[in-house]
Formats: sequence, C-alpha cells, structure tokens
Amino acid sequence: MRKIHQFIVVLIMVAFSSASYAEMKYGVSGALTFINASGTETEGGETNTFDTDYDNFAVIPSVFAEYSFSDKISVGLDYVPLKADVSDKTKKRTDTETSVTGTATTTSTTREQSANAELENHITLYANYYLENGAYLKGGVANVTLNTDESLATGSKYGNVDIMGYVIGIGTDSGNWRTEVLYTDYEDISLTSSVARTGVTTNNKIDANLDTLALKVSYAF
Repeated sequence: MRKIHQFIVVLIMVAFSSASYAEMKYGVSGALTFINASGTETEGGETNTFDTDYDNFAVIPSVFAEYSFSDKISVGLDYVPLKADVSDKTKKRTDTETSVTGTATTTSTTREQSANAELENHITLYANYYLENGAYLKGGVANVTLNTDESLATGSKYGNVDIMGYVIGIGTDSGNWRTEVLYTDYEDISLTSSVARTGVTTNNKIDANLDTLALKVSYAF
C-alpha cells in the first residue's frame, strides 16, 4: 500500500509539473466481475477439514486517473469506492461435536456456523501499452482489503487482511470510451482464528485463493 500511495503523489506532481507535455485523463468505469474464491478451513489442527468454493457476479464501479507519457504508454490508478461480496450468499453449516478431548463420555453438541467475506478499498496501479487501432495491453498490481464476516458458535474470529494481486488484460480505446477484459490473480490467503474451539488447543485456520475476471467499460474525460 505504501508504494501505491507514493505513486499517487508522483502522479499528481507529474500532472502539474509537466502539463505542457502530459496528457492527463480522468474517468469512471463499470465492470461486470466474476469473483471466485476457493479455500480450506481446518479445525483444531487437522481434526476436521472443510473445502469450499465461493462464486459471485457483481457490477463494480470505479474511478481512475491516468497519465500518458506518449502515444504508446500510459500509467494510471484505479479505485473502487464500494464493497463487493465474495459470495452471492452467506455460507452456513451445522457442525456436530461427538467428543471432547479429555472427556470419556460421548457428546452431541451442535454448532451453527455462518460466514461470508467482502472486498473493500480496491486500488490498482496499472500501465497500458498501445498497439494499433486503439488496442492495448494492460498490466498492473492490485491491493484490496478482505473483510471476513462470520458468526461462529465456536467463538472464533478471523479478522481482515490486505492482499496483493497482479492484473493482466487487453482492451480497446475508441475516443472517450474503453472496453477491457481483465484477469486479477491475488496472492494466497492464510487466516488463523483468534479463539480455539472448546477443548482444542489449536486455533482454526483458513487457506484460500481468490481471483476475478471482469468485462470493464470506461469513459475518460
């Protein structure tokens, strides 16, 4: 995040100091985005392991500022002002505990578990390389906060985490309008719960992967 914040400052300085040469653009975008997350939750070491997949389609708006060095290369910053759910619905399950460590008797404790996650403060630092007839290649890095929203009868909390990702895509520029297809692959996510289950000394753990595929339309001023 620090590098991205530094780039914002540089972008603003360049815009004012090189106004006689630079072409500075600002714009708004809307992206039909497919969000896919897959992961594994491990309870109490490797006592119970649950695999799951989360999918969601969302229309995600953003704003951007972009500086063109030449007719071939431009760099920019894209910011999403809203949150987006990772899943199209809250995931729920019921766990039944049949035994507790150190207890000889059989138990039948049931626990209702529900969880969801959302993406917030998504920032992308990117560069466009123009080919011919308005076509271009895009590459960049993204930073986003993954917020976990869980209601676990075990009392566990996973908290939030900032993750990085890389962005690749192709697009076409026609006057003020742009159309892009973008793929973003985020780094592996590893979260450890703050509270261990009753009778278990090892906290629960989630390992997950997240990626998105988007069809994006933009208007530049």
